[in-house]
Amino acid sequence: MAGIIRVAVLGAGGLGRSCASIIAKKKQMKLVAICDKQGYAYLPDGLDADAINSIKIGGTVGDLDCGQRINDSIGEIIRISNEIDGIFIALPNLPNDFMFNVVKRFIIAEYKGCFVDALKRTSAMEMMFRLHGDLRQVNSTYITGCGATPGLLTAAAVIAAQSFVEIENVNIWWGVGISNWAEYKATIREDIAHLPGWTVDTALSMSDKEVEELLDKTNGLLELHEMEHADDLLLERVSVVDSRDKVTVGGIMDTRNAKKPVSTTMTLTGITFDGKRSSHKFILGDETNMAANVVGPALGYLKRALWLNQHQIYGLYGSTEFMPCVVN
Repeated sequence: MAGIIRVAVLGAGGLGRSCASIIAKKKQMKLVAICDKQGYAYLPDGLDADAINSIKIGGTVGDLDCGQRINDSIGEIIRISNEIDGIFIALPNLPNDFMFNVVKRFIIAEYKGCFVDALKRTSAMEMMFRLHGDLRQVNSTYITGCGATPGLLTAAAVIAAQSFVEIENVNIWWGVGISNWAEYKATIREDIAHLPGWTVDTALSMSDKEVEELLDKTNGLLELHEMEHADDLLLERVSVVDSRDKVTVGGIMDTRNAKKPVSTTMTLTGITFDGKRSSHKFILGDETNMAANVVGPALGYLKRALWLNQHQIYGLYGSTEFMPCVVN
């Protein structure tokens, strides 16, 4: 794959900023554009990750020297999209059709490039797959669910499944630690929406003060079970499981400490060809944080999406359908 991959990031929160830092350490990619609610920044020679990360929480990339404050920052990225090879959508998917509508705008503009996302909710991903034909028509390639879960752990489940003739269940139990919830406000709101009695709409309508009050009641911890996580859809699509209810996802987020409250583990249990029941476990190192385990795989899948696009394979696919490339 010749040339440096020119990347745009939609979203400049915790994941977007981490993406800038990770790309800065890569030779095969450069970050040329980034946007948030209030503005965007574009520099063909590559944006400065340190400058992006120096922006205070609540600020905007529009205030960078190469930036501009503007109401429709996504529209500006679409305007310069001919200068972009691949897009990482690091936006919060609130409301549930938000990302779907963002991608439709690129399709209408006939963007001929690549996308990846770290989408998590099953119902939202089902919506995204409806865009397969439209993306094919404009010669774009999109891989969805490319974060940690779904993404890294789901891909590991596909490989683990090869040892068995029957898969009984896949269990993902994650742990995330962040020192300051304000850096990942959108991610935390998405997780709150998985709590019993909560919905995407109620989580979206919460003020920052209401989120803080909820976290005060739980000592900063969010424990989630039976999440509506798209790992089930992605594993069903590639026949790892024959029923989505065989996939369960849950975890614990600590919004006040960087250390993970529990290790992140994917456990796949199945029956071998000679009738033995066993389990494969894939455990992420506790020292790897959420950003490393989400952004790293997403960039690997973005490189894979570009490879597919160059081989004229267009449309929308799941992260379980292809292996990510390594980005040097």
